[in-house]
Amino acid sequence: MYPLIRPLLFRLDPETAHGAALGLARLAGPLGLIAWMRGRIPALPRRVMGIDFPNPVGLAAGFDKDGKYLTTLARMGFGFIELGTVTPRPQPGNPRPRLFRIPQAQALINRMGFNNAGAAALATRLRSSGYRGVVGINIGKNRDTPPERAADDYAAALDAVYGVADYVAVNVSSPNTPGLRSLQEVANLRTIVHRLQAERRRLAAAYERHVPLVVKIAPDWEPGQLEPVVEQLLEQQVDGIAATNTTVARPGLEGVPAAAEAGGLSGRPLKPAAEEVLRTLVRQCRGKTALIGVGGICTGDDARERLEAGADLIQLYTGLVYRGPRLVGEAVRAAAAARPCSRAWRAAH
Repeated sequence: MYPLIRPLLFRLDPETAHGAALGLARLAGPLGLIAWMRGRIPALPRRVMGIDFPNPVGLAAGFDKDGKYLTTLARMGFGFIELGTVTPRPQPGNPRPRLFRIPQAQALINRMGFNNAGAAALATRLRSSGYRGVVGINIGKNRDTPPERAADDYAAALDAVYGVADYVAVNVSSPNTPGLRSLQEVANLRTIVHRLQAERRRLAAAYERHVPLVVKIAPDWEPGQLEPVVEQLLEQQVDGIAATNTTVARPGLEGVPAAAEAGGLSGRPLKPAAEEVLRTLVRQCRGKTALIGVGGICTGDDARERLEAGADLIQLYTGLVYRGPRLVGEAVRAAAAARPCSRAWRAAH
């Protein structure tokens, strides 16, 4: 059914189409149409970061920033859903248009700019929702917060969402907030993660629960840049690393008009870079922290390959835009057939 609907949605501005698709999905869910489109979802439990996931296939941040469609998205069969990115204070994001399709490459370019209603609003919505599935919350800094005060923003966002999140992902890698990627530099990252670890200890005592911290990193690194960053994350004992965010490169899109738009590229062209970063993480982390593979997963084979390469969990986004709920079922079934990649195997490779 989705291949029939998609041409109609693609006649709309991409951001408008996104809202329309989610609205249609909300109507279709209670009728069983989403379950029919996605197909069978096998039970495939995984325990990662101390969390019990029904299956290892999740939805990446950005699809439902403010948690308005949790129940609808859960019907697609995801093992977990990552909301956000949310910031301490609400912000409108960048001016429209800010989302662009490249259908011939199954790709998107976005420069959304963390448009969201704020961390506190998301937390309030989650508390009242009664939702019981696994929820990650992706946090960032406000655009007008200077980099030297970024740790304050991340700590404030963590404080706001701690009570409702199963894990929190720290976004220091979006290309769409000026200066944000500089926070991945070792000294800046050390300051932010140290502050978050201290804040988490306080919150864990107050809430009597441990919420894992995941750091989401970029795919764009010069030779020798990534390894010191990973070493810093391991030293600070983060619970997980997500690889990767969108890319500022335009691989294979030379001469494509839409590729000239500013913003982060996602979808199939991102796959090689995201895979290469994951391979580096597998070699360097050697099973010491959880790894989430995201970027360019557009088929069941892509999902299986990322898990076999060493990811503990994977996430979808752009592939869902082009393939609809069918991709979720395909990815979970492919994950069930994947060769197990144990931490012992990763430690030996």
